[in-house]
Amino acid sequence: LWLSFHNEPGQAFYSLFCSGTEFMWQTLSDNLPHCTAFLNSCATVLLVLALVKIRQGRRVAHRNLMFAALATSALFLALYLLHKVALYQVTGEFNKRFPTDPEIAPAAARLVYFAILGTHLVLAITVPFFALRAVYLGVKDRVADHKRLVRYAYPIWMYVSVTGVLVYLMLYQLYPAS
Repeated sequence: LWLSFHNEPGQAFYSLFCSGTEFMWQTLSDNLPHCTAFLNSCATVLLVLALVKIRQGRRVAHRNLMFAALATSALFLALYLLHKVALYQVTGEFNKRFPTDPEIAPAAARLVYFAILGTHLVLAITVPFFALRAVYLGVKDRVADHKRLVRYAYPIWMYVSVTGVLVYLMLYQLYPAS
């Protein structure tokens, strides 16, 4: 009797905790993709504005916008990784699969999706390194080196931001699997 008395409240707490945890992971899994797509969109806008400002010769505004883009992208990355953990907790897989049913997504859409995703992933790996190096060069006022790097880094970062939104749209909005 004593063991069952003390075990039941513990079991009730454990059940309550587990259902709350499962709810949390499900909520994160369901909603973080929308947040990360929004952050990617914001980063894209900030990158465009920063380019406009530097072309106008407004270095301080450019710097501030680039720091904002970097912070937005860092928050994106943290939430993206959290989404991977949440999705794994809910489904046992780190990634949501693109639908294979031709009733949901035609074969051509699948090919386009994987072409975009493949280039996006390969280039996304480089962005943090390029961005941090560009910031370092800019802060150290090594303008020639900064310009030489961002000639390649900026279009890559922009491509990754735009294709990140496209991947989201295709996976979660245009062709959502059940």
